[in-house]
Amino acid sequence: MHIIVNTSSMIPIYEQIMEQIKTAVTAGELKEGDGLPSVRGLSKELKISALTVKKAYDNLEQDGFTVTVHGKGTFVAAVNPDLLQEEYRKDVEADLEKAITKAGGCGMTETEIRSLFEILMEGYYVKGK
Repeated sequence: MHIIVNTSSMIPIYEQIMEQIKTAVTAGELKEGDGLPSVRGLSKELKISALTVKKAYDNLEQDGFTVTVHGKGTFVAAVNPDLLQEEYRKDVEADLEKAITKAGGCGMTETEIRSLFEILMEGYYVKGK
């Protein structure tokens, strides 16, 4: 797994790390029991503070994505399917929000946005389901 951070981004580095790891877990690139790089190793590789990596790992553990075994490292946890579903929904919500913001910025009205959404939805779902 390769983590990339953008130090000029408005998103804090620890959040960038968390999102990339969560994405890797939800995409199946990281599976239950897979080890994450050590805090020191990742901080050295990314040239950032070990405290930043630790904060990301601690938050991932609080969110149920990882478990830390003292003296052994941090590993991907058995992820609850409901937790994964919630992460997918958050991603979709963020993408829809970006699309709505972009459409509004282009001068589209709410009615036009809704019409476009309905047209696009017709291709994916049969009405009444």
